[in-house]
Amino acid sequence: MLYPLTFKPILKKVIWGGSDICPFKGITPVQEGIGESWELSHVDGDYSIVAEGELADKSLDELIKTYGKELLGEHVMERFGTRFPLLIKFIDARDNLSIQVHPNDELAKARHNSFGKTEMWYVIKARENAFLYSGFSQQIDANEYVKRVQENTIMDVLKRYDVQEGDVFFLPAGRVHAIGAGCFIAEIQQTSNITYRIYDYNRKDKNGNTRELHTELAKDAIDYTLYPDYKTHYKAHSNATVNLADCKYFTTNLIDMDATMTRNFEELDSFVVYICMDGKAVITDDNGYEIHVHQGQTVLIPACTKSVTIAPAPQAKFLESYIK
Repeated sequence: MLYPLTFKPILKKVIWGGSDICPFKGITPVQEGIGESWELSHVDGDYSIVAEGELADKSLDELIKTYGKELLGEHVMERFGTRFPLLIKFIDARDNLSIQVHPNDELAKARHNSFGKTEMWYVIKARENAFLYSGFSQQIDANEYVKRVQENTIMDVLKRYDVQEGDVFFLPAGRVHAIGAGCFIAEIQQTSNITYRIYDYNRKDKNGNTRELHTELAKDAIDYTLYPDYKTHYKAHSNATVNLADCKYFTTNLIDMDATMTRNFEELDSFVVYICMDGKAVITDDNGYEIHVHQGQTVLIPACTKSVTIAPAPQAKFLESYIK
């Protein structure tokens, strides 16, 4: 029988990685230079492995092959097939990440036989002067984009945001973006590993080479629409679901709680993911299966689950994601 599932984190050591992920997740000893923890992944070569219970040590891929729509939901399988459609990560940037853009579904399918990548960021922690980039600060077109990359002036037209804990950014495919130094972020995205690098501050690798840029690929992938603001604004409430993102790829809510809450999924034909951002809680499903969750853990609730009761101990904060 399926039950609420936790997975072993896939830790990624990278040159720009910091030291916040292990303490946040309660992993000892603390490893330096961990830039990402892939919490829930069905990316080829990086399948998540169940951490506990009867299904321990089985991969997410095996679960999908065995349980199919019981795990994912019939509606989800009709849309995305047997690929788990979301990739959940924590990202800890000690240094500025490159300026990037991701292709949409149509472009990614044609070029890479892949899903595109729409994503969102929730800022868990921000050091002093932490910032990120999302979108353009003035109107440009594809020709000006290429010219500015060649002339090293692309940064002059990007929208920069100073960030703090709780800030949210929704990043549809095609939006130029970058995480800056000092940002510790939860990322919810489509299952895709396709990134076009636009600019990398002319940094050189250990062999003295600058990193490859994908100027031509990115040119056709960028959405050049100018918006007055690229940040998601929301009003926080205790013991309620606060919507942060609602698109065809995922819906994400924030739940900050100090009282027990029941979530009913009988009308929802989808799995549900809970990312514990703070505190501790006990999650009990409608079959009475109980799981203790703490900050830094991600829980996958199978689509066949009718309801869960979340009891904070004494408080907890979750991001809740599913597909409508």
